[in-house]
Amino acid sequence: MQIKREQISPTTVKLTVTADRTLLDSVKQVVLRKLAKDAKLPGFRAGKAPANLVEKQIDPSLLQSEFLDQAVNQLYVDAVKQEKLRPVDQPKISVTKFVPYNTLEFTAELDTVGDIELADYKKIKLAPTAVSVTAKDVDDVLNNLRRRAAARQPVERAAKLGDEATINFKGRDAKTDEPIEGADGQDYPLELGSQSFIPGFEEEIVGLKPGGEKTFKLTFPKDYGAAALQNRQVTFAVTVTKVQELKEPKLDDAFAATVGPFKTAAELKADIKKQLKTEKQQEANRAFDNELLDKIAAKSTVPVPDSLIEEEIDRLEEDEKRNMAYRGQTWQEHLDAEGLTAEAHREQKREVAETRVKAGLVLGEIAEKEHVTVTPEELEIRIQLLKGQYPDPAMQAELDKTENRRDIASRMMTEKTLDILRALASGK
Repeated sequence: MQIKREQISPTTVKLTVTADRTLLDSVKQVVLRKLAKDAKLPGFRAGKAPANLVEKQIDPSLLQSEFLDQAVNQLYVDAVKQEKLRPVDQPKISVTKFVPYNTLEFTAELDTVGDIELADYKKIKLAPTAVSVTAKDVDDVLNNLRRRAAARQPVERAAKLGDEATINFKGRDAKTDEPIEGADGQDYPLELGSQSFIPGFEEEIVGLKPGGEKTFKLTFPKDYGAAALQNRQVTFAVTVTKVQELKEPKLDDAFAATVGPFKTAAELKADIKKQLKTEKQQEANRAFDNELLDKIAAKSTVPVPDSLIEEEIDRLEEDEKRNMAYRGQTWQEHLDAEGLTAEAHREQKREVAETRVKAGLVLGEIAEKEHVTVTPEELEIRIQLLKGQYPDPAMQAELDKTENRRDIASRMMTEKTLDILRALASGK
């Protein structure tokens, strides 16, 4: 096999591959043996006829088609290995010369991961962020638990802060009087003082009795999540259908026992503190890892194929679409709220996508450089642990699928590599 390599761009390579006669002969024999399994020749059992007789009996165009598929695929794989390329997509194949079973030449144009020039990642230092849990953090969780467990007693008096008011409301543009999408609700339970609505809304409900109505204007914050509502003045028409007084349980040993396997309130507080510290540490680790990888990637030369960036944008948008669906919003409604076209939205994601792809490629290069591996024993232990978390038979069957085992092994490789980088960056 002869290979001519042409570098079209930092991430695009064109290979011209010419096969030798010996390889073509071997491929032809493989194809004939494959076709012989279905060939029916008098005097021979299926699959037992000699290759030369099979060739005379089968359709020449079928033999030629099967031969080309087998030969091109085999030669392409061998060429990629020989040239030490890392393709990221299917190649564009074009057969340029073919004399049946004697001469074969083709070109393959493919997107690849270019040559990565890693920064000296062992010298990049980053101080880990210390995490702590304050008494207020614990109290916030406890207060939230008590509110959720509160007894609700309907009252006929005017609502006050700390009550739960059930409301119907509609929002209209203060200038045009047009209805506003997403600014209305029915039988909505609102805890007054929770600050879960836009600033000023809950205070307007204070003083209203069951059956009371009120119309008032509010301006959405300039940093509101939906761009279409930022700084927008809205007229709300609200009807209070019910007012309930919340009677929170005392924070004592009896309450702790209703929350979980705790004998005392002190045990509950200790468990909350432990859980909060674990969550904060995990969040700090993710932020540390992202910052560290960004630093390494910024100092490395990483040619990124456009196809990888487009795939990452697809993934980012799919995640966003799932979130929108969960919130009951269509994709077009989301785009309208952001004031973007579909094309502009994709372009907005490009920089983030490129950074993620670059960081992922750098991480893979470091794993190779550090000889990071996941043994079959390590993978099996992880899968068994996951099966313990998911007793459902269908989920356990999913974990045994080849592609899922491969994904789990990949995540384990990432974890191991990040462990190395954290230790190097923090001087441990």
